[in-house]
Amino acid sequence: MKYKPEDGFPYYFEWAKDDDLHSLFASHSTYDLFKSIDEEKANHRYAPDKWSIKQVVGHITDHERIKMFRAFQLSRGEQIELWGYDQNLLVNNARFDEVEMKQLIIDFSNVRKASLSFIEMLSDTQLQINGMARQHQVTLKEFLKSIIGHERHHVHILKERYL
Repeated sequence: MKYKPEDGFPYYFEWAKDDDLHSLFASHSTYDLFKSIDEEKANHRYAPDKWSIKQVVGHITDHERIKMFRAFQLSRGEQIELWGYDQNLLVNNARFDEVEMKQLIIDFSNVRKASLSFIEMLSDTQLQINGMARQHQVTLKEFLKSIIGHERHHVHILKERYL
């Protein structure tokens, strides 16, 4: 890959840039992976200071929830900066490790369904609206693809280091 995770948007966009937006959000591959993880394995951390699988699942869901709201604002003409957030603060203040994996999967699925519904309502004109993601000017379509790129990044880590 040309970029690294600390590069932010370009790195995540690179994970999904060549795929169709609808196909990205309609794919069941991440859902199927999550469903294959049992409750005991879901509590696994590959190192003591790393998130559990449950926390990774919760983080992916939270990320999509946050970014889709910002995409919504941009799609409606609100001139916002598509800012980041403190992922560790959000994970540390969630109850992901206390919640059953099946409930985390339901939450992920519900957020994804809402995201797909929103995307299906967007026009080609709306998808070309520009916004700023840190120092990068991006279209709404690119910003949306980066959400799945972020997910793919974490799925890659799950497969490489956890499973």
